[in-house]
Order: sequence, then structure tokens, then C-alpha cells
Amino acid sequence: MAKTKEKPAVAETMKNYIPKSEFNTFIIAALGQSLVYSCMSSYITDYYMSVLRLSPIFVLLLMLLARVWDAINDPLMGMIVDRHTTKWGRMRPYAAFTAIPIAIFTVLMFWNPGVTGTGMYVYAACVYVLWGMIYTSSDVPFWSSANVLTPNPDERGKLISLGRTLGGIGTGIATVLPLGIGMVLANIGGMDNSELEQKKYLFTALIASVIGMTLFSLSSFKVRERITVPNTTKKQKGEKSTLYRIFHCKPLMLVVIMGVLSFGRYMLQAAAVHVARYGFYMGPDPAGLSPEELQIAAQASISKVAMLIQASVAIGMFGSMLVLPFLYKKFNYKQLVLYTCLGGFGADLLTCLIGWTTKNLYLCIPLMIIASIPLGVINVVSYAMVCDCLDFMEWETGYRDNALGSACQSFVNKLGNALTTVMIILMYMAVNLDINQMYSKNDGLVVLATDLTAGQNFAMFSLVTIVPGVSLLLCSIPIFFYDLVGEKKATITRELAEKRAARGVVVEE
Repeated sequence: MAKTKEKPAVAETMKNYIPKSEFNTFIIAALGQSLVYSCMSSYITDYYMSVLRLSPIFVLLLMLLARVWDAINDPLMGMIVDRHTTKWGRMRPYAAFTAIPIAIFTVLMFWNPGVTGTGMYVYAACVYVLWGMIYTSSDVPFWSSANVLTPNPDERGKLISLGRTLGGIGTGIATVLPLGIGMVLANIGGMDNSELEQKKYLFTALIASVIGMTLFSLSSFKVRERITVPNTTKKQKGEKSTLYRIFHCKPLMLVVIMGVLSFGRYMLQAAAVHVARYGFYMGPDPAGLSPEELQIAAQASISKVAMLIQASVAIGMFGSMLVLPFLYKKFNYKQLVLYTCLGGFGADLLTCLIGWTTKNLYLCIPLMIIASIPLGVINVVSYAMVCDCLDFMEWETGYRDNALGSACQSFVNKLGNALTTVMIILMYMAVNLDINQMYSKNDGLVVLATDLTAGQNFAMFSLVTIVPGVSLLLCSIPIFFYDLVGEKKATITRELAEKRAARGVVVEE
């Protein structure tokens, strides 16, 4: 191993350490990871309910029980990563070893094995849970690695910001893929609605998995860990446990609560396809259309409505991510979250009012863009805030549990997606929207939003307006009490560098 040299404590917090090629590799890997994750999170509910026709209660319980398991699995993965160092480093090996399994299970999640009844439910549950476990094994160490690539919090913040921005592009690609594939398959013809929907999602999963995991695996070869922390000695009598330190880190718990309460921001993506199916119809008068023409019109309408929503989300989300590095010079993380969440809350309510009264989604585009700004801000800033919280915990206790801290964020993200799914399903149940019953009444033909009642249409539309708006308002409350900003943060960064030097923490060139 190349000889390393300890850096002066103050200089550690000033210079940049990550070469441009390595920096670019990390953010491209983030794009690949997000491409696969968003393929799952954006469409798994629609696939389970509208394609496989699984019971809404089953899907709801599956998501909730999987999150109960994640509450054990994610922290456990964090502790494993923190306590074991391989000859390749603590974080790097996981991307290499998990990329192929994640790709395989993503495809299996959107593959119909041809079984029926109980067999289908067992298959869906096993694949979904196993996918989540393998994904955790890659996600926790990948985002934890930002803590060991550089001791400079500003460089770390920039890395996370651009990584999440590229991840947002991956999300955009994943959400657009099935819409385009669906339109192509509808025009090719020769398939009934069920077969078309099945192939649409399978092709999406296959493309996203191959491209996404290829890009993600690059991080295991190109990214280098620079901060070497001395191996942990045997636990001393009276020493607090890792979980105790995590749960007693007040700033970290505030960020976690914010993340949970902001689950509604995922609605703008996950519920878009449900609004497109059952909230709005934008196409020719369905009366008089043949079954083939109706299917083409339905797919075109679904794609158009979903694209309008997703494009607005993408502009607001990507735009905020791109300007964040400039906003950091004027605003701290706390201010950015508060200002954008309150603005998003107002924009969501106006979108609901204008969109529903005019029945014109085009008029809603500017408001949906504004409402999507918090999505980009929270996606980026929450990760940077977690890193700052770990700095605080290390400064206060002398311990830094990088992977376990990131496991909290990983769990919050998955819990947020699960709560999104639960909210969607509860809305279906509240307005008595039974998919199997609808298709039976329609002789198996495609069901349009015009076949539903106005109340059912409004319920679907509220999933991308009222629900995320209220969620953004609630998540701003805990951030009022977050105080790792300004001079306090600067003092912690400075004193932490001095403490690291005294403890023998090594920072490589």
C-alpha cells in the first residue's frame, strides 16, 4: 500500500481531495443506481395491481411488512459495513458484488412466472423482499462512501449534490421508459391489454437493470477511500452502543423525522401513472372506437398525462438540484428546506384548485414545477445534512458510524416509498376503485378515466396535489429545531479536524 501522510488539522477542511475523473465516476454511478431504484418505486404498485391484479390489501401489507424488516435489516447492514474493513476498503466492494443480483431481481420483479393464486402472491412477496435486502447491501455503503472520500464538508456536499442530481436524471429516464415503450407496443398491435402492459414493464426493467447496474458498478473500481479510521478496539465497560449514539443524536433524528414526514414528495412520481389511468383522459372521444383503437387511445392518453406530470416534476426537481451549489453560498440547508417546502405546499394546493376546476393540465404546469422544487432540494440536502450530523456525533462522542448513519437515510427513503404505496392503495379503497371488477364489467377491455365517477377521478388527482402538499408542510416542522448551521457548524468542522489528527485518523492524498 502506498505510504500515506497525515494532513494538518486545519488544512484538512480547506482543500479538495477528489480527482475529477473519480468525482464523475461517483455521480454517474449514482445515476445508474437511481435508474434501477426508480423503475421499481415508480411502477411496482401499478404493476402489482393493474397488471398482475394482486389484491390491494396484499400489496399494502407487503409494503408495510417489508419496511418492518428494513427497520432491522438497514441498521444491521450499517453496522456490518462500519465494523468490517476488507483489503479493498470498507465501502467499495459492495457495489461490485451486488450489481448483478440487483439487476436480476429487478427483472424478476416485473416478470410474470405464469403461476396463479397463492403461488403468484408467494412469488411476488419473496422477490420483492429479496430485492430490498440486496439493494440495501449496495445503497448503504455507496452513499456512506461520501464520508470517507474527503474530509472537506464543502467538497462532500458538492459530491452528494451532483450525485443526487444525476440520480434525478436516472429517475426521469426510468419514469419515461414505460410510457414510450407502451405507445410503441400499442401501435405494433397483436396484443391484448394485459399482454401489452406486461411486456411494457418487463422491457423497462430489463433496459434499466442492464444500463443502471453497469454504470453503478463502476464506482467499485474508480472511487478511492481516503479517510482511514483506526480499527475499533474492544468495547469498553460503560461505553454506549452504536444504536444508542444514533438515536441520541438529536440533529440526526430531526433529519430522519423530516424524511419520514416528507414521504408525500414521492407521490409526484409514483402516483403519476395512477392519475394518468384513472384521473384524466386526454384523447379522442372513446365512443365509437374499436377495441384496437381504444387501446391505442388509452396508451396515448396515459403517456400524455403521465408525461405532463413527470416533465413538470423533472424540470422543478432537476432545476433545483442544478442551482443548489450556487444557493449554498447564500442559504444554509435548514433555510433551503423550509423555504422550498412552504412554497411547494402553496403550489400543490393551487394546482389542485386550478387543475380540477378547469380540467386543463397544461395550466397546471408552472405550479407543478414549483411544487417539485422541494423534491430536488430534500433529495440532495437530506444526505448532506446526515453527513453533517455524523460530523456532530463524532465531534461530541469521538465515534463516527458512517454506514449506520446512511442506513437511517436508506430506511427513510424506502419507508417513504412504502407510505406512498399505502396512501395510493388506501385512496383506491376509500373511493371503491376495484380494478378487477372494472375490467370484468368492461369485458376485459382497457378502462379509461371517463369510465369512473368524478369523485374517483378527483381522488386520483389529489394524490399528486393535496397529499404531497400536506406532507411538505408537516416535514418543515422538525427542521425548525435543526441547528447545525452557521458558526456552530464551522466550529464543529474546525475542532473535528483537530480531534481527528490527535486520534491518528489518516487522510490520504
